[in-house]
Amino acid sequence: MFLYNVTLILDDAAAEEWLQWMQEIHIPEVLATGMFVSNRLLKVVDSPNEGVTYCAQYIAETLENYNEYQKTYAPVLQEKLNEKFKNRFVAYRTLMEYVD
Repeated sequence: MFLYNVTLILDDAAAEEWLQWMQEIHIPEVLATGMFVSNRLLKVVDSPNEGVTYCAQYIAETLENYNEYQKTYAPVLQEKLNEKFKNRFVAYRTLMEYVD
């Protein structure tokens, strides 16, 4: 199992709009790809960064599913994010493997 984590640091002014967009549009689109079996959305409480920090996490059963997501779906979905919230966020993406 693999955890794909996307950490986003948002401008304060964009945070509420982004959260609604994530919950209503983006996360359902990511899950509709069939490459992930579950997800969660977290708000970082003690972030040292300016702005509001969230982590969107998606669970893939196999590395192949994650790779297929990155190859086939991620470019279009990330472009939608970039267009809608241009210059209002910074994102960091990490892939982690479960060890037990």
